[in-house]
Amino acid sequence: MPKETAVYTHGHHESVLRSHRWRTAANSAAYLLPELRPGQDVLDVGCGPGTITADLAALVAPTGTVTAVDASESVLDQARETAAAAGVAQVRFAVADVHALDFPDDSFDIVHAHQVLQHVGDPVRALSEMRRVCRPGGVVAARDADYGAFTWFPAVPGLDGWQELYREVARANGGEPDAGRRLLSWARRAGFADSGITATATNWCFTSPEERAWWSGLWADRTTASRYGELAVGGGHATRARLAEIAGAWREWGADEDGWFMVPHGEILCRV
Repeated sequence: MPKETAVYTHGHHESVLRSHRWRTAANSAAYLLPELRPGQDVLDVGCGPGTITADLAALVAPTGTVTAVDASESVLDQARETAAAAGVAQVRFAVADVHALDFPDDSFDIVHAHQVLQHVGDPVRALSEMRRVCRPGGVVAARDADYGAFTWFPAVPGLDGWQELYREVARANGGEPDAGRRLLSWARRAGFADSGITATATNWCFTSPEERAWWSGLWADRTTASRYGELAVGGGHATRARLAEIAGAWREWGADEDGWFMVPHGEILCRV
């Protein structure tokens, strides 16, 4: 198996896209926003259903452009619909592999990837490609969750099992679920100068009854119905009965009025 080969653990089940559609530039790319201005050309790697893409396009309008790429043609159809609904016309879409981007050197002012590097087989090569297509003076930006640092209250035992199982399945698929803490290291190995890298961290935190219901519900559904569940069973990591128990633990946590869940992310801004 080539080193860069990895399986996208989550797939594109509705429970996964439920999470992806919630993401905006404000809640998922705030660290990048000060770098954006009208007239820039942006590459959005792993755009998914395009909610962040549409926000980026609005921020570089009216003369800037956004090229949104993803490995899945079907999810790009959803991204096209998102852009159309948002009224941003200066977006183009293409299927692409971040390990071998089909763009000339120095094509973009901003190259952005959100929750991508945790799912690729060779994140250093991916960052090197992102660097190659970024113009001198531009910025490569990446943000990834760190599953090993997820924390919650109260301590529902089944969620400990979920965390262990997810990390096991993700690594078996060729990814790195604790990517957030590794972004700085990967950027240095990809050839970015230490002086040009800004490494930060932010988090999502789900605490209200509505947030708990949404977060626990999508993970309960994802555990039993998405590609992740199929890969967990197919790879011999779990049984369907165990997945059902974990889904129950998610719903138990979500129903607790004291429930609190934090999702930490690492972030890098790398100047080219």
